[in-house]
Amino acid sequence: MGQKVNPTGFRLGVSKSHKSAWFTNKFDYVSSLKEDYVIRQSIGNKLKDSGLSKIIIQRTPVQVEIFLHTSKPGLLFGRAGESLTRIKTSIKQIVSKDKIVRLNVIEVKNPEADAQLIAQSIAQQLSKRVAFRKAVRQSLTKVPLNLVKGVKIQVGGRLNGAEIARVEWLREGRVPLQTIRADIDYASVESHTMYGVLGIKVWVFKDLISTKNFGRETFVY
Repeated sequence: MGQKVNPTGFRLGVSKSHKSAWFTNKFDYVSSLKEDYVIRQSIGNKLKDSGLSKIIIQRTPVQVEIFLHTSKPGLLFGRAGESLTRIKTSIKQIVSKDKIVRLNVIEVKNPEADAQLIAQSIAQQLSKRVAFRKAVRQSLTKVPLNLVKGVKIQVGGRLNGAEIARVEWLREGRVPLQTIRADIDYASVESHTMYGVLGIKVWVFKDLISTKNFGRETFVY
């Protein structure tokens, strides 16, 4: 059943943590959850080509702190930090007026081993009408297998404009989806082409987490 479950949700509380880290009462929960969704959508639309990997949101009663993991921090800052200032201004319009908004930019050191960035790269190539096998194989060759144990890439839809949709995948190394101790980075991205929408899924198996280290300190985003 491991292949039919979201790998991140499957490992929550064991080796993965939520991308929204906060606690609130039942009266403010819905509004806070909606704010998180709108913030992610807003930042994602503004930073489509900035190599954005993930967005972590942490809240306190007086502050909203957002961590932007990106492979291109230079593009994110822009000239004299203008891009971040615009993003911060737009976020202030979404959250409560009495809350402080803080933005932190974290550089992704190995973008070739990041599932989200791999999926985004393939999606961009497919939207430019590159053959899906070529795009997938190029991405597989760029993955540093000395840093990860394995990677699996799956593409589904009307591949190369075929009449009937199908799913094809390629794998390098091993990807144990049913092992909860396995630290697996997962991403799912859509690519809009002239033939319709193609779905790209990427699994990156980084390493096994030792049973001795199981606990809160082992949680990874």
